[in-house]
Amino acid sequence: MKLVLTEFVTLDGVSQGPGSPTEDTSDGFTRGGWLVPFVDEAFVRRTSEWLQLADGLLFGRRTYDAFARDWPQITDPDDPFTERMNSLPKYVVSSTLDEGSWHPTTVLRTLDAVEELKKQAGNELQIQGSARLGDALLRAGLVDLVRLVIAPTVIGAGRRLFEHPGDTAGLRLASQEATPSGLLLLEYETVGAAPVAEYEGVSAFV
Repeated sequence: MKLVLTEFVTLDGVSQGPGSPTEDTSDGFTRGGWLVPFVDEAFVRRTSEWLQLADGLLFGRRTYDAFARDWPQITDPDDPFTERMNSLPKYVVSSTLDEGSWHPTTVLRTLDAVEELKKQAGNELQIQGSARLGDALLRAGLVDLVRLVIAPTVIGAGRRLFEHPGDTAGLRLASQEATPSGLLLLEYETVGAAPVAEYEGVSAFV
């Protein structure tokens, strides 16, 4: 399976609490819910299409606990995500969780176990949120595709995506789309280490 990291971020790189002021208040964060004002039909359609590509969902412990608490409670028959989210196989990387309450769930202990899972047949293994896990997997060279939804807002506080030190990661833009509300939907393929070069004037590029 291809490992795909999907993240919602602000223009200043914050990935914490996109869906609600109470979604993630860890470390005293009070500015959640920043994505919701920009959710529109185009966003719902595209993210629903992305979810249809998943053969499994991969989480860190914090995001898993929040999703396992909230998604089974959503019963709106018109919600395009609910049935898929609740029925797909779930995998959670945790050294402390013994078993999951959101069925079907498999607990993985190490990143090596994620690498083994990728070898199974299938389309996409999708990381939903779980920015710390996604960062670790990106640095380990296990992420194949990064999907970013960038909200046109700067909130100035909160946990940022890809903020931990480590090896570089090079990305190649594979697709881009802007929704009517101003969200940018970007897909990047990973290409190994980030390239660097020294600027020697415009003549080198024309």
